Amino acid sequence: MRIIAYQSGAGTALGVMDGTDSFIPLADAAPDLPSDLVAILAMPDGLDRVRAAVAGRAGTQALADARLKPFLGRANALWALALNFKTHIEETGLTTSRLHPHLFLRTAASYVGHGEPILAPHEDVARAFDYEGELAVVIGRGGRHIPRDRALDHVAGYSCLNEGSVREYQHHNRQFGLGKNFEASGSYGPWLVTADEFGDPARHRVKTRVNGVTRQDAPLDDMLFDVAGTIAYLSQAYTLRPGDLIAMGTPGALHPAEDDVDGRDLSRQFGTFKTPGLVHMRPGDRVEVEIDGIGVLSNPIQGDTAPAYTDGRHV
Repeated sequence: MRIIAYQSGAGTALGVMDGTDSFIPLADAAPDLPSDLVAILAMPDGLDRVRAAVAGRAGTQALADARLKPFLGRANALWALALNFKTHIEETGLTTSRLHPHLFLRTAASYVGHGEPILAPHEDVARAFDYEGELAVVIGRGGRHIPRDRALDHVAGYSCLNEGSVREYQHHNRQFGLGKNFEASGSYGPWLVTADEFGDPARHRVKTRVNGVTRQDAPLDDMLFDVAGTIAYLSQAYTLRPGDLIAMGTPGALHPAEDDVDGRDLSRQFGTFKTPGLVHMRPGDRVEVEIDGIGVLSNPIQGDTAPAYTDGRHV
């Protein structure tokens, strides 16, 4: 089952995909269910009720006519792992613990949905704005001190994620969270694929394309810490809640082909680590993250406005 969130009037509604081109509005199939996915995940039988409600129904709305939104809204916690792919560790030359995942948090305001513009910082603010294709894990059943062998039982499903990273701000100090939380700098989607449909995460792979050129391509079993181990570790510290999201880290860049002018031009890179095959996200680009078994998350890159004071009254 694949669940989307889409703009409906002034709010957000949920739908269930029927094939690849159309979906069933959940409000039509089950008007008694919440319009918020986190609230559904918090119900003991929420996903089962969604599945039963849409069984045998055909899609009535075209996906092409919908504006998709982040399906978790403002979830309790949006975790992310740094330096979790071996190829990414190798290309940066950075060291990380082999015993404990390197974790940080993102805000809901830093994510947009499939098809929505990701905002590249104005060049007066930063220029090293990098894509990071990742697997997103969504918790469906909360828990504390979850054993590793039961961790995947707590997963509602999976999605694609692009963790836009502003490298200059990551290196301002030891806590690099602000560089991971610029306004509308990342995305996830296009939908939640339930765990029963996706299967074992280690059997899939992630690819990232920029303007049609593949920049990342790696199996998900290249992760230093897998999904089950990460869930078990997080739950030692606090009670995981339904709707918590975990971004599992990104692989290294693919080595550029001989005719890949952009990938070989290190003079156009502004980050600390000059990496062949890496290109920054720039206004006018389109970035796609594909995970087999889920689909393709696609976003245009749009330039943020020039720095100017706002007082927050209209946020």
